[in-house]
Amino acid sequence: MGIPVVTVGRSGDALVDGLERLHGPVSVVRRCSELAELLAACQTGLARAAVVADGSEELTASLVDRLSAVGVAVVALADGPEESARLRGIGVTAEVPGVEPGALAAVIEDAVAQLATGLPPSFPRASDDHGAVPPAAGGRGRPPGRPGAEHPAPHAGQPVASGPGTGRIIAVWGPAGAPGRTLIAANMAAELAAEGRSVLLVDADSYGASVAAVLGLLDESAGLAQACRLADQGLLDCAALLKVAVPVATRTGTFRVLTGITRADRWTELRAAALALVYERAREAAEVTVIDTGFCLEADEELSFDSMAPRRNAATLRSLELADTVYAVGAADPVGVPRLVRGLAELEAAVPQASPRVVLNKVRSAAVGRSPERQLREAWARYGPAAPLEAFLPADPAACDAALLSGSLLVESAPDSPLRRAIAGLVCATVQRNRKSSVFSSTAMRGVKG
Repeated sequence: MGIPVVTVGRSGDALVDGLERLHGPVSVVRRCSELAELLAACQTGLARAAVVADGSEELTASLVDRLSAVGVAVVALADGPEESARLRGIGVTAEVPGVEPGALAAVIEDAVAQLATGLPPSFPRASDDHGAVPPAAGGRGRPPGRPGAEHPAPHAGQPVASGPGTGRIIAVWGPAGAPGRTLIAANMAAELAAEGRSVLLVDADSYGASVAAVLGLLDESAGLAQACRLADQGLLDCAALLKVAVPVATRTGTFRVLTGITRADRWTELRAAALALVYERAREAAEVTVIDTGFCLEADEELSFDSMAPRRNAATLRSLELADTVYAVGAADPVGVPRLVRGLAELEAAVPQASPRVVLNKVRSAAVGRSPERQLREAWARYGPAAPLEAFLPADPAACDAALLSGSLLVESAPDSPLRRAIAGLVCATVQRNRKSSVFSSTAMRGVKG
C-alpha cells in the first residue's frame, strides 16, 4: 500500500527528488511552500505523512495534533540535538538533514505505522546519529511521551522531552449548578500536602476558573495558560512547570497551583495537545496532581466551527481522559441529584474509561429530610445509575464562608469541621489505613496529619 507524502521547504528538494526516484511505497504527491499550505493539503485527505524540510521551528504540539487527527504523521529535518529533542517532545519524528532518501522512506513508513496502531516508537536506526528514539506522533486522545522512550540528557535552558513520570492524576468533575468542584479539589490538594505528598493543583475550568479566588491569590497570572504555551512549543520541562506554578503554604504543608485563565474568552489557550504535555510533566514534577475541571462535556462544537478549530471543552475532556481517578461531585438536593444522574450518563458517553467515584456534597436534612444519607442511598438505588455512591460530604456553610473570607482552606480555618474531616477521609483514607491511623483521630483533626 502506497504512502502519499506532502513536503514543505525548498532546502529539501534534493532529498524529495531522491524519494521520488526510489519508486517505492513512499510517493511525494505535493510540494508546499509554507506550513499553512501543507496543513490545508493534509486536511483534504491528500496525504498520510508530512515531511518538513524547512521551518521545523514553527511546528507546535497543537499543529501536530491537528495533523494526527486527520491521520498524517509528521517527520521533520532538524539541525542539532536541541531542536530534535523539542520536536520529539511534541510528537514529531526528527531526522538529520543529511539522511539518505532510502533511510528517510523507512522512517516515514515507521511513523505512519506508529500513528495508525498507537504502538510505542521503534528503536533508532543507524541513520539517527542523535541516538534518540523517534516517538509516535501524538494522536487525539493519546498524549505524546510513551513508555520506553529514551532521550538525551538535557542541559540547562534546553528543550526537554523526558520519560513518563509516576505521579497520579485526580480529576474533580461535576455537572452545572455549582456542586462544589473547586472547594473539594482545593481542599483535597491541601489534605494530600498535609500527608507529606508533593502536590500540584490545576485549574482547568475553561468557563469559570476560580481556584485563585478560593485560595486568596491576588496576583493571578493564568499559570496553566503559560504552561500550555511552553508545552505547545516543546519547551516545558519540570523546572519550567514548577516556575509558573504558584506555591501555596498552609500550616500543615505546601503545594503548588497552576491558576486558571483570567477571562473566559481565553479558553483557546487551553488546547488538548498542549494540556496533555502539561499533565505528562505534572506526573514527573508531583506525586499527585489534582485537577479542577469544567462542567461541560459536549464534544460536538465541530458542528458549528471548522472541524479542526480548537474546542472549548477540550480542557475538561482531556483532563478526564488522562486522570487516574475521577471524582464526580453533585449537590445533595432535589435539583443537584437529578443533574448528577444525567451528568454521569453524559460522562460515560464522553469518557467511557473514567469509572467515576460518585460523591454527594452539601448533604443536609433541610434539603432531603431526616436521615439524609439513608434517604439519598434509597433514592440512588431506585433512580440512580449503576455507579455506587462513594461518599457524603456534609454541608458546613459557616466553615466554608470563613475559609473564603480569609482566603484559606479548611485544614487551616476549620480543622475540626465535619466537611474537612470528610474530605480528608475521602482522599487520604488509603494512606491513613496503611499507616494504621484514622483520619478521624484527634491528631488528624488538629491538622498534623490530614
